[in-house]
Amino acid sequence: MIVTTTNSIEGHGITAYKGIVVGEAIMGANVVRDLFAQVTDIVGGRSGAYERKLQDAREVAFQELEQRAVNLGGNAVVGVDIDYEVVGNSMLMVSASGTAVVIA
Repeated sequence: MIVTTTNSIEGHGITAYKGIVVGEAIMGANVVRDLFAQVTDIVGGRSGAYERKLQDAREVAFQELEQRAVNLGGNAVVGVDIDYEVVGNSMLMVSASGTAVVIA
């Protein structure tokens, strides 16, 4: 399935718009990971634990997005927007939304 942030797909015509689809993932971050991330923030550098957690959440959100597009009869998703949020003190949320379409 083609999933893109653009409103069209080069070389493919959109033959039907099936509706807006959204995929969300909320992942908890544990206390140990939080502690190491804080140390990394103080010392400097990247927090690999949080980067992996965000990657996992993004993959889940896109899988949901694609599945919901298929459920509506789409074979592609255009106009995708990705949002990241912190929920509470230790939850990470990734939301991906777009329009399910049928392409030729």
